[in-house]
Parts: sequence; C-alpha cells; structure tokens
Amino acid sequence: MTVQRHFATSEAAEIVGLASEIADGELAPRVDDYEARGEFPRELMTTLGRAGFLGLPYEERYGGGGQPYEVYVQVLEELARRWAVVAEAVSVHTLSCFALAEHGTTQQRDKWLEGLIGGELLGGYCLTEPAGGSDAAAMTTRAVETDGTYRIDGTKAFITHSVVADFFTVFARTDGAGAGGISAFLVPADASGIAPQRPEDKMGLNSSPTGQVVFDDLRVDAERLMGERGTGFKIAMQALDAGRLGIAACAVGLAQAALDYAVDYARQREQFSKPIIGFQGVGFILADMATSIEAARSLMLHAARLKDAGRPFSQAAAKAKLFATDMAMKVTTDAIQVLGGYGYVSDYPVERYFREAKVLQIVEGTNQIQRLVIARGLEQQQ
Repeated sequence: MTVQRHFATSEAAEIVGLASEIADGELAPRVDDYEARGEFPRELMTTLGRAGFLGLPYEERYGGGGQPYEVYVQVLEELARRWAVVAEAVSVHTLSCFALAEHGTTQQRDKWLEGLIGGELLGGYCLTEPAGGSDAAAMTTRAVETDGTYRIDGTKAFITHSVVADFFTVFARTDGAGAGGISAFLVPADASGIAPQRPEDKMGLNSSPTGQVVFDDLRVDAERLMGERGTGFKIAMQALDAGRLGIAACAVGLAQAALDYAVDYARQREQFSKPIIGFQGVGFILADMATSIEAARSLMLHAARLKDAGRPFSQAAAKAKLFATDMAMKVTTDAIQVLGGYGYVSDYPVERYFREAKVLQIVEGTNQIQRLVIARGLEQQQ
C-alpha cells in the first residue's frame, strides 16, 4: 500500500524514495533466507552505509547526510517495512555514534567520526547490564584511570551487534555511586580485553546477533572518554531520547508491513463466495489497524519535528515509542487473526512480524519506563 507523505524538500523525498528502492531491491529478496539461517546481513549494512544511511542525521563535514530526524525516521520506517532487523541495525548504529557526534571534542570528531558514519563500520551501544536493565544508573562496570589510560572491567548484556560491531560506545562507572559517577567511552571492538559471548537465542529478530559483551582488563587511552568525566549517564539518556524515535519508526514500518500483507490476503481470500475483506468482521479489523498506524506515524513525526526545531522532545519521544510499539504488537496480532490458521505458520510472514513487534516494547527503555517518563513530565508541568 502507498503511504501518503509530505516532504519539506525534494531532497527529502528523494532520500526516502531511495531507501524504499533499496529496501525493495536488496532487503525484501533476502529477509526470509537470512532469518531462517540466523545470519546477520553485514554486506547490506555496507550497502546502506555507502548510500549514506548510516550517518543520515549527522554533519555532512564528517560524511553524514545532514538530514533532519523527520527524514531519518521515515527512512527507518521504509527499511523496517521490508526487514525489521536492518532498520533496527541502522537505529542502533546511529545511537552508537551519538556520544562522539554530540559530545566529542572537535579533535575527537575530526579523528574518528567520519570513519564511524562513512559506511564501512558498524557500532554497538553498551549500556544495559545483566543485573541492571531499566536501572542503568546502578551499573557496576568500572573504568579506573591510571597514567592517562582507563582500565574497564565488567559485563554488558543484550547488546545488539555484539559479535559483528566494529566499535562500541561503552558506559562505565568512573566515580562514586549513582548517575553522576558514570562516563562514556568510544572503544574499538577489536581491542584486547573485549570478549563478546555467544549470541542469545531469541524469539524474533533472528538475524540480529544480541548478546553479552565482557570487558576484562580492557585498556583505552583517556582521549577515548566522550564528554566530561561523570556525564555519561546524561549522554546515555539523551541518546535514548533520540533512539526512541528510531524504535518508533521501526514499529510503524513493521506494522505497515503487517497491514499491507493482511489487506492483500483479505482481498484474495474468499469465503462464502466473496473476498473476506467485504465482511465487516474483517474489514473493521483492517480499518482499526490502518488508523492506529497513522496515529503512531503522526506521533513519531511530531516528536522528530520538535527535535529538529531544537525544542524539548523527551516527552514526545517517549509517547511515540510507547504508542507505536504497543500499536505494532496489536496490529501484528490482528494480522494473524485476519489470516486465521495461515497466520500462525511460518510460510506467511505475519507470524514473524508478531515475534519482531514484541521486542520493540522492551528495547530502548521498556514501555513501563516510557509511562514513567511521561507521568513524571506531567507531574512537573507548570
């Protein structure tokens, strides 16, 4: 189905159009095979990088696209519509570049940023720990400074790209307890002292490796500290605000794919001598799915536009992530219902959409955390 979009510039329309063409030509033909084998499409990430999609919202002087988030999230949506793993990979990579792009010094950005967003490298974001999921401020991974270097020890969990990343943004405790004792580091993935563990066996996103990353006597130069010492938690939360827009976009694209498939099926599947889309019991389900997707897309674009305008957008991002991912779970469930028994078997993609939608309610802050963020914002409103 055609998604009606309004673009502020012809360049924006061309970028999103190119993303759609690549998704149709390169992603859609491969998704079933790669998901069945559980293989990460590393070569496709290079293709997207060379097309400019791994640095889309970052500065052109470093090889980025210099595009607003309003364009970036629509690119992610188009990618997710064909393959959620690839869209999530772009979102996580963009998140992994945030600390350097937004808080690195001029010297640090000049030295590393072009390589990170130029298309050849892939990033990972090391915040979550085995015993500290939503309570990121309680992290136990430590970074101890000695003679101009930091020794990092600890374990991070549920790290996307754990075994395929070229670099990690790592958050570790440099000082006392609480949020104020955390700092951020840019770490090459091939450094001695980094040991990615066997990827987790997941219910969805099978071609995306997710697992623990162990840091054991990892030594990094002090120049790899991103931002001021002790500001890592603030950097992490700012990155997650932006990252939640990416997850909302993944959810909208995934839900759109489920709707597209369900509509096509309902037009072709006949019962009682007519297509089932003509029955209210089915047609009303599809109507609710379409309406919910449009609502989520509007929330996502509103939050992106606030960010682009330099206005506070944390609340809007939390609302977009919350609504879009809950919506995707409902829409993919309904898509299965429209297909009936066929929706429950792997010969049809809607069961995969359902499994992929679930994790979007968890990553980048569970939806319970999003509700907490929104509720605290309401409490503090004047």
